[in-house]
Amino acid sequence: MTLLTSVCETLGAIRAQSPLVHNMTNIVVANNTANALLTIGASPAMVDGPVEAPELASVAGALVVNVGTVTPAQAEAMKLATAAAHSAGRPWVLDPVAVGALSFRTQLAKELLENKPSVIRGNASEIMAMAGLGAGGKGVDSTASSESALDGAKRLAKESGAVVVVSGPTDFITDGERVASVSNGHEMMPYVTGLGCTATALTGATLAVCEDPFIAAISAMVFLGLVGELAADKSRGPATLQLEIIDGLYTLTQQNIRELARVELN
Repeated sequence: MTLLTSVCETLGAIRAQSPLVHNMTNIVVANNTANALLTIGASPAMVDGPVEAPELASVAGALVVNVGTVTPAQAEAMKLATAAAHSAGRPWVLDPVAVGALSFRTQLAKELLENKPSVIRGNASEIMAMAGLGAGGKGVDSTASSESALDGAKRLAKESGAVVVVSGPTDFITDGERVASVSNGHEMMPYVTGLGCTATALTGATLAVCEDPFIAAISAMVFLGLVGELAADKSRGPATLQLEIIDGLYTLTQQNIRELARVELN
């Protein structure tokens, strides 16, 4: 089976199964995250309280943890939810937003690694900070290239057991041994807030239907990059791009993937 065939099958499985994806995400992107999951074919649930989160995490198809606007109460809920997901054998994905730049979330992210995420997805500065190779970026923005973070990503993957995704103009995905790159996307995408968080949420959907986290992570990056590329052709600027991306996730086809996805195994 070819890599693109696996990506196509992952899209088909999401739409056939409509997996429940539990999101513990930040206030900036919650609405966009829910809409992205709905339009790709998944079923989002936005639960981040310490009473309910562990219960849902133990039965959901996958858990998404995003520390973008984390509070102490949410941090506690994230610890409980990831522990519950790990105990129940449920996959989960960590988005270490601004880790390295801020100490509270940096410590939290390190503690969450104990509960064995399936995937860690961040920008280059975040991934380098998680790997112990940098001090983070400019707030939520990266100050490093995705290429420069690849060695750190491999190190983090080997140490954590997770597949690591470095987002950028070219996305890199590694399990410490295998490396893939996805070069779909558009230069306008960084002007829409939270598209990295959208990529993480989509990774939750792919993890829920795909046994191999490496394929799941590649699939999510292909979905968003390809849709962003197609959406840019219809957009006047970042505001309309955001709307077109939501529509694009709804209309994305396996034929689009076969014809337009730019994925390489390195």
